[in-house]
Amino acid sequence: MITGLDFVGIASRDAARSRAFYVDTLGLRPDDTSQYEFWVGDTCFAIWEPEKMGREFVANTASYPALHVDDIESARADLEARGVQFFGDTFDTGVCLMAFFADPDGNSLMLHHRYAPR
Repeated sequence: MITGLDFVGIASRDAARSRAFYVDTLGLRPDDTSQYEFWVGDTCFAIWEPEKMGREFVANTASYPALHVDDIESARADLEARGVQFFGDTFDTGVCLMAFFADPDGNSLMLHHRYAPR
């Protein structure tokens, strides 16, 4: 029945601010045809403003999209220099490294690097 993932919705109170964060700060690839969509590899992320659609804004703090990086400490240092604040130290699970942070609306995100084979 379900054949794929079309996009991941990112709730925001200010779509322009969110776009600047995801595209300018994180360096994600903007979509060629939509101002408020950007790409992480082959996955589209779409910014939407729930309050403009009669819905309550609630930041996603329960799940963390894992944004792959090859060198987590270098990526973290670069983002910290751009003003991104991380929650605690980089976490080593014994399989991967994770560094947790949030976008300007409080949506949870993480940098992720798996170093152990599957």
